[in-house]
Amino acid sequence: MLIDFFYTLRSAKLPVSVKEYLTLLEALQANVVGPNSDDAYKIDDFYYLSRTALVKDEKHFDKFDRAFAAYFKGVEMIADFTKDVPLEWLRKNLELELSPEEKAKIEKMGWDELMETLKKRFEEQKERHEGGNKWIGTGGTSPFGAYGSNPQGIRIGQDKGRNKSAVKVWDQRAYRDYDDTQELGTRNIKVALRRLRKFAREGSAEELDLPDTIRCTAANAGWLDIKMVPERHNNVKVLLLMDVGGTMDEHIHRVEEMFSAAKAEFKHLEFYYFHNCVYDFMWKNNRRRFAEKFPTWDIIRKYNKDYKLIFIGDATMSPYEILQPGGSVEYNNEEAGAEWIQRLTHAFPKFAWINPEPQGVWQYRQSISVIQQLVSQRMYPLTLKGLEDAMRLLSK
Repeated sequence: MLIDFFYTLRSAKLPVSVKEYLTLLEALQANVVGPNSDDAYKIDDFYYLSRTALVKDEKHFDKFDRAFAAYFKGVEMIADFTKDVPLEWLRKNLELELSPEEKAKIEKMGWDELMETLKKRFEEQKERHEGGNKWIGTGGTSPFGAYGSNPQGIRIGQDKGRNKSAVKVWDQRAYRDYDDTQELGTRNIKVALRRLRKFAREGSAEELDLPDTIRCTAANAGWLDIKMVPERHNNVKVLLLMDVGGTMDEHIHRVEEMFSAAKAEFKHLEFYYFHNCVYDFMWKNNRRRFAEKFPTWDIIRKYNKDYKLIFIGDATMSPYEILQPGGSVEYNNEEAGAEWIQRLTHAFPKFAWINPEPQGVWQYRQSISVIQQLVSQRMYPLTLKGLEDAMRLLSK
């Protein structure tokens, strides 16, 4: 088990050596964190021990967390490494697999009916339920709970859903900031973003103007007349709004590449995070997103119309999250997300939406079609050609 975990960390480009791996094994043998009475380790205890032994620089914590979560997904306890691991430990026996015909027979509720029914279930339900079609539980076809199958429901707790059909999520979730130091595997993204650059000479005269120096020296009968000009700087201003968490976890690497390239190319870059759709506030640090909110109205008023507005998001969500007050999966927003998107695009006439989802699936996602209409069809894929087309539009 731990050998595969070690290779998972190496695949995530973490600088983990065999020596550090052996240190982790020695710590386990020395019972630095010991198994409980059931011969199992708590996943949190093992997480902190393995991070301490394997990661030597805190800048790699986010990469370690993502690799750890991917490898130990859904695990709460780890069996004693000295004993055989039972097959049942490796299997989620509560997940329900249904055929397309069976899924088509499941009743789909409207928004108001869904919220009212959930309220009644909270009042009536007194115990845990698994595999049913009515109560709040695990598995089954109920529209309330987790790991089940329903065309439209409310996911309560657990990690992100398998079927991506929840219209609201009742859970306290943590997102991570995108890594703006991500090393790019290719320079193509930077090259594409350079189409948006607009240079102007700013600041004090510190750079030699060779053509003007030659012309003035010749006009001065060969007497040297040195001319200086201010340095050239890229004066394009960019406001970058990035979707984070949920389905965007699948696109972290590519978004980090673009984020790194944008910070390198644009001197005047401001960025904020949102989840799924823009509402009445955004944030700059995902770990403090509820403590340090930036009202969207303040952002609109703070930046001038000469800022180029770029959204980055997969636009994959329930249409209710865009069109319905209270449709946010995290809180009851007073105004629909569509209202805020229209305000932003009106405040910043030069705008574009970059979508990391493959363009071939756009036509099958209702929410993507809604967002495309709201941004006047200015949605481009996160590909080299897509970025070039978007930058060409913004530079006009």
